[in-house]
Amino acid sequence: MGYWIFVILVLVGMTIALVLPRYRLRKAIAAPFPKEWVEIVESNIAVYRNLPMPLRLQLRNLIKQFLHQKTFTGAGGLEITDEVRVTIAAEACMLLVNRKTGVYPALRYIIVYPSAFVVDRPQGSAEGVVSEGRKGLLGESWSNGKVILAWDNVLHGSSNFVDGQNVVLHEFAHQLDSESGSTNGAPILTGKNCLRTWASTLSGEFEDLQKDAWKGKRSLIDHYGATNPAEFFAVSTETFFEKPEQMAKHHTELFEVLKCYYRIDPRDWQSPPQAYTST
Repeated sequence: MGYWIFVILVLVGMTIALVLPRYRLRKAIAAPFPKEWVEIVESNIAVYRNLPMPLRLQLRNLIKQFLHQKTFTGAGGLEITDEVRVTIAAEACMLLVNRKTGVYPALRYIIVYPSAFVVDRPQGSAEGVVSEGRKGLLGESWSNGKVILAWDNVLHGSSNFVDGQNVVLHEFAHQLDSESGSTNGAPILTGKNCLRTWASTLSGEFEDLQKDAWKGKRSLIDHYGATNPAEFFAVSTETFFEKPEQMAKHHTELFEVLKCYYRIDPRDWQSPPQAYTST
């Protein structure tokens, strides 16, 4: 008799362990979106007011799930406030609206510094000598479930949504990329059209950007994207969301591939674009 009681208790415990987190998540998503959070998003996310209401409602639910599941930690003396949490969550979740996907399931921790943070990184010389060096960063995405961000740059990117520079979009694009098992510029793709055109379009655009960077030729896409395919995907994501009109005009195939992947057209809620010339 005692054995069967033990088995029942184990099964009950396993059931609770499976059901309780789902219940708590459903409860968190069903809760009203706080008025204070609305004010933060409207104040800090420049394009939020331009979003149609269905996208706003999607974004709010994604924000609630993100904040329920992720842990924020301040570093370098930064205090984690609702403004910090909601602003970062809102920008990160903009990459998820209209897509049937998890909310960065492998991500657990977001570490936020007040400004650029310094890390130790191996650095190679022209002669091939590798030595330890210190490097200042605005953001970093790790494969072990962490994203690190500089808060002042987060605010700059969220309020200036037209310059093609957005550290949150960049680092969370890396998180999407890594969901395929490797951060290599090839995230998990769905749909025959996306699968058929992704590799050829991105590889061709990547090579063109490398040539532009080598020649010092101005490009709509930041030259940092020429570093490797993973950085190209992240930088292209920044450009897609912040300069959609220009990308659709000057990099039409790349724009269409990213639109297929993200299931959204940022031109629908952007302000009139700034002029761009390739000279």
